[in-house]
Amino acid sequence: MRILALEHELPNATADGFQKYAIAEARKAWDLYQAGIIRESYFRVDRSEAVLVLECESLDEAQEALSALPFVQNKLITFELIPLKAYPGFERLFVKE
Repeated sequence: MRILALEHELPNATADGFQKYAIAEARKAWDLYQAGIIRESYFRVDRSEAVLVLECESLDEAQEALSALPFVQNKLITFELIPLKAYPGFERLFVKE
């Protein structure tokens, strides 16, 4: 299952907090990428928050994987998870009238 994960910074987050865990965060994100869980990663243009595309069996698996990130563990960020499915609208192109 493809899952869109939108990062949301928590109110208690500070620049010092992010700095403290930045290297550990990058390492764990790399581990998740190498494991095939993180398929794509981006930052939003309008604010410094990540947008990830995950490949997981379920939302619970995605939540568990993201909970291993140091920024999540230290309550700097959270993720909104959105399950995705393939767009079915193209089949209309092949319906015989």
